[in-house]
Amino acid sequence: MAILAAVGISAAALYIFFVTGSAQMSGTHLGVLEIRNTLSGRLYGRVPLDDSGGFALEFTHSVNQSPVRESFRAENGRLFLESVRFYSFGAGMQSDLGEGQTLSRDGDAMVISGFTLSLAELNLITGIVADHFLLINNEVISLQELAGISGTESAHITIRYR
Repeated sequence: MAILAAVGISAAALYIFFVTGSAQMSGTHLGVLEIRNTLSGRLYGRVPLDDSGGFALEFTHSVNQSPVRESFRAENGRLFLESVRFYSFGAGMQSDLGEGQTLSRDGDAMVISGFTLSLAELNLITGIVADHFLLINNEVISLQELAGISGTESAHITIRYR
């Protein structure tokens, strides 16, 4: 949870970087993750991907109340699930391995990898139960803050790779 405690990104910095696009990134990037309101289509932001094409979503699972991190790779206009890191089995958590999947340990966490899932977009609801954090380019971005909502509201969010 240390990464979640380090979220000290101000709303003004998020606005400058994501809405105005005036922040400059060093290095090269493969494309951008486009983050929109699923219902209205409103653009919340575009986040450049670095050369790795990797990013993760982290959230607190609504049933077992422990952190879950889903790691993805963006490639050829698609999003590929690479691994899921979690601390507790329970409702809504994968409990058996599919073909080619492996289960390993990372400290107290369990990690399932070897997924073949490919998506055109990710759809999620963030807000009331728990925020979702986008971990990308060594930064942690609160999707709730990016969407401009408080802890008593929710936002339907779509993430696409462009």
